Amino acid sequence: MRSGGRAAWGSVVAGVASVAALPVAIYLTRFSDSYDLLHAAFVIPVAAGLGVAAILLARTSRRRSSVSLAVDGGRVAVAGRVLGVVGLCMAASALVALGVYALLQYVGSRD
Repeated sequence: MRSGGRAAWGSVVAGVASVAALPVAIYLTRFSDSYDLLHAAFVIPVAAGLGVAAILLARTSRRRSSVSLAVDGGRVAVAGRVLGVVGLCMAASALVALGVYALLQYVGSRD
């Protein structure tokens, strides 16, 4: 397998990890007494970083496959890019939810 194919599959793996990071962290809060839902917010930068890595790996794969004559994982790279974007969107929505929660806590504590 050429390096473009490895980068494409790497983008899929990073994309799947990006999409799965937040739901897994939230799910694990159900089984711990010391780890609550708010602690799952520490996974937001991890999910965002994995999403960016997936997008960059997909871009690298597409660039390498466009230079070579062999077609190596074009569809796989697109899937990795889509998963990376979905992971970034999930991280952004979790960050917005965390911000709204903090705002509501602040407004509620002022009374």
